[in-house]
This record gives sequence, structure tokens and C-alpha cells, in this order.
Amino acid sequence: MTIRFDGQVAIVTGAGGGLGREHALALAARGAKVVVNDLGGARDGSGGSATAAEAVVAEIEAAGGEAMANAASVTDAAAVEAMVAEVMARWGRIDILVNNAGILRDKSFAKMELADFRLVMDVHLMGAVHCTKAVWDIMRAQNYGRIVMTTSSSGLFGNFGQANYGAAKMALVGLMQTLAIEGAKNDIRVNALAPTAHTRMTEDLQGLPLEALGPELVTPGLLYLVSRDAPTRAILAAGAGGFERAYVTLTQGDFAVGPDAPEQVAARFDAISDRENEIVPDMGAAQGMIELTKAQKHHKL
Repeated sequence: MTIRFDGQVAIVTGAGGGLGREHALALAARGAKVVVNDLGGARDGSGGSATAAEAVVAEIEAAGGEAMANAASVTDAAAVEAMVAEVMARWGRIDILVNNAGILRDKSFAKMELADFRLVMDVHLMGAVHCTKAVWDIMRAQNYGRIVMTTSSSGLFGNFGQANYGAAKMALVGLMQTLAIEGAKNDIRVNALAPTAHTRMTEDLQGLPLEALGPELVTPGLLYLVSRDAPTRAILAAGAGGFERAYVTLTQGDFAVGPDAPEQVAARFDAISDRENEIVPDMGAAQGMIELTKAQKHHKL
């Protein structure tokens, strides 16, 4: 069945270029009314202009779609709330939120200023929080919502020079995990997308086959994650036409108590790390249950 968004309203942040632009164009092409949000700043977050968002709106309208531009900074909770109020006044509902806005302030941790760490966290993490909070009650009242957090392999697996970016991107996974649980009863499905694409955010990287890393090759994954039949609590990696799932897993581990417990942990670390029968927990309490089961077995011996 073809994925369509007729009658639905989508907000895409950071949609003035790169991945966000592709997401916005694709959603509009498949019937969604799209809010193109973009501060219009440089990739380090400086400056700002509505021009980029307006240009994408013009593209959507030229293709017969419906869209509106918004230049609110996702770091400004009041401006985000005003954007959402404007959308509700115009279209009366919000079905999809794509938290895509982001900046880079790359440096090794030794050389990184704390201000650069805070700003990256503010844009990526708190920006997503502000936008999600602003639409959450609307989606709860509708008993429908689809939200995507844009994470990154830098957060999932690490990357030199991106302690701030990686921390923010992994934090978004934690946000997604809990919101997916809390939103389930109202059919609010929350997922994370980890893209690999050539945009201005990656223009300094060397050795990549950039012609194979177009952002348009990531967007099909995004469209599925915000569709009616979307999963929830999924981390979908995407790039160059390839799609993979990433998981936060838990091993079965081992048990160690007593005065020499530290030495037992050291001696059994391979067993603790053994990935056979590892699980993807339904929620954080699963860790405690596994640990308590070990303790019960020990004390019954």
C-alpha cells in the first residue's frame, strides 16, 4: 500500500535545506500540509533568516502542495509554542513532528568550550523537547501522533571531536524511549532516525562518495517512521539507500556478591559481556528484574 499523508499536518524543523528540506518536500508530495521551520542560521547556529524556509515553501507550492514557513528558533520555547498555535489556527491539527533541526560545534573535548557544549545540547535536545512538548497534548487529544527524533551514529557509537553532538544525539534516544512508552495509549508513536547523508553538516568530511549520500536517500525511512503503520521505539539508521536497525540491548550477565565482588566482576567480565540471549528490554525495569532474578537464585542455593 502506498504511504500517503492526505489530510495530515506535519511540522519539520530545520527544513530549509539538507535532510529537513527533503523530508518536507516528500511529505508534501504525498499529501501532507507542511510547516517548514528553519531559523536560517549557519551550520554553527549563528545568524538567522526566514529565506531558506520560504524557498522550500515556494517549491512545495509550485508542485501543487500546501505549506507555511516559520523561522522560530527551536531553542525558544515561547516561539515554538507560538508556531504551534499558528498551525492550529490555520489547519486545526498536527499529526507529525520531525525534530530535525541541529547545529555543529565540533572540537576535541580537551579544546571544547563549555558554551559550545551547552549550545549544541540546547539546539538538538532541548529544541526537540520544546517542539515535542508543544504538540504533545494536541496529539493526545487527537489520539494520534507520529514523532521522529533525529539521532546519529555519533551518539549511538561515538565520533572523535563530537562529544557535545554525540551526547545530545544519544540523549534524544533516551527521550524517544520514554515518550514511546508514555504515548502508546494515545497512539503517539515515537521513533529515532540516524541518517548518513551529505549536507552542509558533512561538507568538511573527506573520503565519502558524496554522490551516493544524497539526503533524499534517507527520507524513505523517515516517511515510514511517520506513517499510519509506523513502528514505535525504533532506531532506524539510513544512508545511501541502506537501512539498518540499531538497538540498546542487555546481556544476561552474571552474579557477584561478597567482599571480593570487584574481583569477581573482573574475573567474570567476559561472561558478563556474553551477548548470547541478550534482550531488548521493553522498559528500564527489565534490568532490575534480571538482577533480582539472579539474586533470588543465589539466595535459594
